[in-house]
Amino acid sequence: MASQTMSFVRTQPAAAAAVAIAVIGVATILGAYYFQFVLGYPPCPLCLEQRFAYYFAIPLAAMILLGISVGSSRKVLVLALSAIAVAMLWNAGLGAYHSGVEWHWWPGPQDCSGATPNFSAGGSLLDQINRTRVVRCDEAAWRFLGLSLAGYNVLISLALAAIAACGAWGMIRGTAGSSR
Repeated sequence: MASQTMSFVRTQPAAAAAVAIAVIGVATILGAYYFQFVLGYPPCPLCLEQRFAYYFAIPLAAMILLGISVGSSRKVLVLALSAIAVAMLWNAGLGAYHSGVEWHWWPGPQDCSGATPNFSAGGSLLDQINRTRVVRCDEAAWRFLGLSLAGYNVLISLALAAIAACGAWGMIRGTAGSSR
């Protein structure tokens, strides 16, 4: 089984990279949703912004697989994998910035937000404002082994960037794919 997997990675680097990016990306987003909706950790604005790279990379990885199945050119596949690598490097930088904000190494954005009260509902406006929970970017909601979710996002994003870059490099080297 392991030799078949390594053979697939060597002969189809773009496909292997796309599958890994899609699977890891979906698992990461599902993990973020689990923390948000099941465990009750609402995301701050920086947390939400860090999801954008996954929302970009997952469908693009699926399109890479579709492109491979219809015989897309090597240049298109390399460009798509390179775009994923760049997006994930940007996301790793954003995650590192967010981690630094959580550790109070530098100031964070001033637009931390919470749920907006329904001003048209009955009752006291002051009570509604007081019940509003503001999610701060400079407070880590959860840590494991010293890393917050933003810190783990850095590691995952760097891994996905490396996977995309390796897939692109495998295509550039010409080990597989179309010669167009």
